[in-house]
Amino acid sequence: MVIPLTDINFRKEVLEEKGKPVLVDFWAPWCGPCMIVSPIVEEISMEYAGKVKVCKLNVDEAPVTATDYGVMAIPTLIIFKDGEEKERIVGAVPKETIVEKLKNYIEE
Repeated sequence: MVIPLTDINFRKEVLEEKGKPVLVDFWAPWCGPCMIVSPIVEEISMEYAGKVKVCKLNVDEAPVTATDYGVMAIPTLIIFKDGEEKERIVGAVPKETIVEKLKNYIEE
C-alpha cells in the first residue's frame, strides 16, 4: 500500500518511522517521467510489504516538504531510515536500481 503524504503528515509517516526504510516518491500529476516511475513504486510497495514503507508526495500539494528537502527535479525518490535521508534517486530509473538501493536498508 502506498501512503499519500502531505506537509502535515510527513513527520509522522516518514521521520518518526523506526526500523524499516521509507521510500518517498516526490512527484506531480503533470510530470511524464513520474508516470513511468509510479507503477514501479506501486510494485515495490506490494513486493516489500512489511519490510519497506512506501509513500508518495505530490510536490504541488506539499510544497513546503519538497522545498525542505531541496527537491528541484521530479521524480525524486528518497530513502529514509530512522528519520534520516540515506539515498536519493533523481529521474526515471529502472526498478532494479531502486530495489538495489533499498536492499541496503532492509533488515532481514
